[in-house]
Amino acid sequence: MATPTLVRGARASRSTITLKLVMAVSGLVFIGFVLSHMYGNLKAFSGELAFNEYAEHLRTLGEPLLPYSGLLWIIRVGLIVSLVVHVGAAVVLARRAHAARPVKYANRRYKNSSFSSRTMRWGGLTILVFLIWHLLNFTIVKINPAGGETNNPYRLMVDTFDLWWMTLIYLAAMAALALHLHHGTFSALQTLGFTNTAAARTRARAAGWVLAVVVAGGFSLVPIFTLLGVIS
Repeated sequence: MATPTLVRGARASRSTITLKLVMAVSGLVFIGFVLSHMYGNLKAFSGELAFNEYAEHLRTLGEPLLPYSGLLWIIRVGLIVSLVVHVGAAVVLARRAHAARPVKYANRRYKNSSFSSRTMRWGGLTILVFLIWHLLNFTIVKINPAGGETNNPYRLMVDTFDLWWMTLIYLAAMAALALHLHHGTFSALQTLGFTNTAAARTRARAAGWVLAVVVAGGFSLVPIFTLLGVIS
């Protein structure tokens, strides 16, 4: 006969698994988004016309079935929901982990954990803060830190990354994103049951590194080459 304690433990275990699944699925949504966003950013190498045409095309997707910017707002709302769910699940899981071990280890040992896994929470917070600024900079308010025009997406981008400190902030955020993607990819694959063998775990870690390098590296190309004057 099951005791109340065991029942509560089983419910908590199922709830934890559900939260991890929610984090994995919402994380995969963000991976798809950052890959497509990175591809769009690389249009900057094709010049002002190509970049601005791409930015305008995002707003006309779905017409005439949807109004101007209709599909773009649907995507934005979906991403906001995914973000809230992802962050909310992460906070709940972190609190449960802390409650399960209220007394810290006297001597921490990191032999069995990677640097990316140990920086997951702070890296996630860094990305969240950067995301808020990124939206203010390029989407919601369109703040030009150089004081230039804001209605031209290409000029706004160039003006922003012509400032060395803005490029430095962006690259620091990309480093945090790379670490987050590295461990997050492995954790998502583990949650979804794709790491049941040693070979599968090795492939999952490799996939995490590939994704981290491709995404963070791809995003970093535009600010670096803008600062160097190649994109101008």
